[in-house]
Amino acid sequence: MSTIQPVIITADHDVLLGFYTTLFGAEEIFRVPAKGPVFYLGLRIGDTDLGLVAKEDTGTVAAPRILLSIAVDDVDETLGRVEELGGSVSGGPKDMPWGQRVAHILDPDGNPVNLTQPIPAR
Repeated sequence: MSTIQPVIITADHDVLLGFYTTLFGAEEIFRVPAKGPVFYLGLRIGDTDLGLVAKEDTGTVAAPRILLSIAVDDVDETLGRVEELGGSVSGGPKDMPWGQRVAHILDPDGNPVNLTQPIPAR
C-alpha cells in the first residue's frame, strides 16, 4: 500500500475504471463492499495505488473531486496536530469496516485529506 494515495471522487466508477485500466494498465486490488453497489475501488498502477470513491453528485466545478489519503502511524495523534499547523478537522476518527481508522481533515489551502491507519487484527 502507498503511504500517500490519491483518491478521485466520481459519479461513474465504470468510466474511470475503464480509462485507468485501458490507458495505464491499472489492476483492481480492493473493492468495498465486495458485492453490490461499489463505494470504493482500489487500483494499482505500477507501484502506486489509486482510489475511486463513488458520489452521485460530485458538486460544482469548484467542489473537490480529488483528495489525498495519507497513511500515518497514529490517526488520533496526527489529528491532534492539524489545527496548530493551520489545517482543520472536518471529520473525527472512525473505525471503518474495511479495516482502517480514518479521519478527515482540510489542509491550510482547504484541500481534503484522509488520515488512515490499519486497525490491528484482534
